[in-house]
Amino acid sequence: MGGYADIGETTTAAPVPGDPALAELVNTERYPLCTAPGNDAWKALVAAARDELAADGCCVLPDFVRPGRVERLRAECAALAPLAYYGEQTVNVYNTTPDTPLPPGHPARVTMRRGNAFVARDRIPAGHPLQSLYTSAAFQAFVAACFGLPAVHELADPLAGLCLNVVEPGREHPWHFDTNEFAVSLLTQAAAHGGEFEYCPGIRSAGAENFDDVAAVLASRAEGRVRRLAPRAGDLQLFLGRYSLHRVRQVAGPRQRHTAIFAYTERPGVIGSVARTRQLFGRVLPDHLAGRAGSARVDALLD
Repeated sequence: MGGYADIGETTTAAPVPGDPALAELVNTERYPLCTAPGNDAWKALVAAARDELAADGCCVLPDFVRPGRVERLRAECAALAPLAYYGEQTVNVYNTTPDTPLPPGHPARVTMRRGNAFVARDRIPAGHPLQSLYTSAAFQAFVAACFGLPAVHELADPLAGLCLNVVEPGREHPWHFDTNEFAVSLLTQAAAHGGEFEYCPGIRSAGAENFDDVAAVLASRAEGRVRRLAPRAGDLQLFLGRYSLHRVRQVAGPRQRHTAIFAYTERPGVIGSVARTRQLFGRVLPDHLAGRAGSARVDALLD
C-alpha cells in the first residue's frame, strides 16, 4: 500500500447521502459515513483511523453498529452459522504444503490445527444486512479512505467476497498472515470466554520475511510483541494483516464466535484459486474452474 492521498481527495466514488440500509444499521451519528468526503466530521474520522493504522496496524471502531441494532444483527448472523463449512486442517503460518523443503528452525515447520469455518457469500441472502453493508458505496468509500486508497473493489469471487467466520468452542484460528494487504471485519457475536484477537503489527515487510521474529512468536518467546484485543459485538475492525502475524485464540464456553469478513481488493476482478477456495468452502464454482483466479498479493512473500 503506497503513501496516503489527501483526505477528501482519496476516493473516486462518492458516498451516497441518505443510504437507508446503511443508516439503519450503522451508528451514523458517531460514524458519519453518509456525508460527503469533504465534510469535516468525515475527514476527522478518516484521519483518526489512518493514525491508528499507521501506529499500530489496527483500528477498532467501537459501537459501529447502532447499539439498539446489535442483538438483531447477532440473531440474523447466528441464523446463518449452521450453513458454515467446517474444514479442520493441520496448517502452518504460511499455508505452505507439508512437503515443502525447509531448513531447521524455519517457522513453517511449526504446525497448528485450524478449526474455524466459513459461511460463503452465496449462502447469505441478498437482503441480509451484511450484503447491504458490503455493497454500500458509502462504506466502500470510507474503507478506501481509511486505507489511503483511491477505491476498493468487491471480490469477483462468488464465495469469498463476503463471508461469516464461525469459530466453535474448543477451536481457534491459529497464527497466520492474510493474503490481502488490508482486512475489514465486524464482530457479530463474541465468545462467552476466549476468542481474543492477538496480533504482532509489522512483524514482516514486503521485502523481509523476518523468519526469526516469526519463529519467536510461535515459540512463545516474544510475548512483549503480541498485542491483544477483545472486541465486542458491533465493533468494526480495520487491519493491515498482510504484514502483521495474527490469530484468534481458542473459544471457550457455550457460544460460538461470529465475525463478518468484508473482502475488498485494490483492483477489480479478483477470484480465489481452486485449491484455496476448496480449502475454505469445501467446493468450487464455474468461475473458479474457468481459470480466472487473480491473486490479491502485492509482494513475493510466502503467503
